[in-house]
Amino acid sequence: MAKQTNIRLDEDVKAAAEDRAKRRGLTLQGYVADLIEQDVNESRALFMTGARNFLGAYKDQFEAELGEDRYPGLPEGLAETAPRDAA
Repeated sequence: MAKQTNIRLDEDVKAAAEDRAKRRGLTLQGYVADLIEQDVNESRALFMTGARNFLGAYKDQFEAELGEDRYPGLPEGLAETAPRDAA
């Protein structure tokens, strides 16, 4: 569900943004929304890449410290037969 947000822009910035929006076939609202969404998605992707690299770099240490109990609470033996991507 979309929510409305108000922003204040300098007149020159607003004029430039309206021009760029028009060249892309968008309203100013659509242009600003696209910019924000792109920034959020890029930040999320960078975070996930960093997290994946961090976990990969310290995989051995995590497994040594925490073990590989992917299914805590399951009766012994069931964890070995459960699919690895089921968690």
